[in-house]
Amino acid sequence: MATKDRQATTLALAHALSAAERGLAVIPLSRSKLPALRSPHRDDPTPTPCHGECGRFGHGVYDASTDPRRIRALFAAAPWAIGYGIACGLHPHHLIGVDLDTKSGTDSSAALRELALRHLFTIPDTVVILTPSGGRHLWLTGPPDVVVPNSASRLAPGIDIRGAGGYLVGPGSRTDHGVYGTVPGTAHLPPAPCPSALLRLLLPPPTREPRAGGGAAGRPGGRGLGRGSGFDLGGGIPAADGRGHGEWRGQGHPRGHDHGHGLIHFVLTAHEGQRNTRLFWAACRAYENGLGPDLANALIDAAIHTGLTEREARSTVASAARMSGRRG
Repeated sequence: MATKDRQATTLALAHALSAAERGLAVIPLSRSKLPALRSPHRDDPTPTPCHGECGRFGHGVYDASTDPRRIRALFAAAPWAIGYGIACGLHPHHLIGVDLDTKSGTDSSAALRELALRHLFTIPDTVVILTPSGGRHLWLTGPPDVVVPNSASRLAPGIDIRGAGGYLVGPGSRTDHGVYGTVPGTAHLPPAPCPSALLRLLLPPPTREPRAGGGAAGRPGGRGLGRGSGFDLGGGIPAADGRGHGEWRGQGHPRGHDHGHGLIHFVLTAHEGQRNTRLFWAACRAYENGLGPDLANALIDAAIHTGLTEREARSTVASAARMSGRRG
């Protein structure tokens, strides 16, 4: 390996360790901005879902950690890495990345200003990363009980969102096109809370479920998703048989835990394309709040009810348990 590349790897590791000290979970990235470590299951004749339960590296954002020893081990396994990624949506910051792109031929900064005027919010002072192409990444934080999905140009042309299951290229990372750096005057700032009006725009439309006796409602008792910060996670849960008795009949559900009810409901209302991300997020929240062992089976049952296989669901919950225990 050339001396220049070794120096770039050493520098990327130093930046990654510095980010981890701020509570940001990181992974090594290649010069193409992709995770530096390939999946250990890529040559399996019949690959099965794995988020790191096998004990090996190479599971993308599921490898992310704030543990210095693990971060050094990740970079040692990827000596070609010259950048690092910061996982979004994880405790304690629940980071949300607003990616203002310049490659689409649109003025994404102007589009964001227009959204702010139309929906009456102001982007607070926060960490801003300048990309080699001239784009900008705004770092915001979300509430711990809300999951923000990843999206590309859904908010407006040229504005991509990095949420749960996604990552941002960290400052100091090198790529084929240049170096990511912090905009002067923002490096010392903490990531600012996402304005509530913007947060509502980032969330998927609230789901509504049929109730017994006709009509539709977000949940038994008339409290729907989408209030306040975006998701109302309290209240009853629809029964697995669809009769609307306000109770999930999965195994291991600790009755009396409102937060547990909300997490299970959150998994149950996932659409295709959201199921794994919602399950992982809910399981992380459960383990962070000391409910993981009690809620694990109920979360798995809820995920199976939405269409995940049992193997996928168990793998995702086990990954959340491992990652939640690793952080903090």
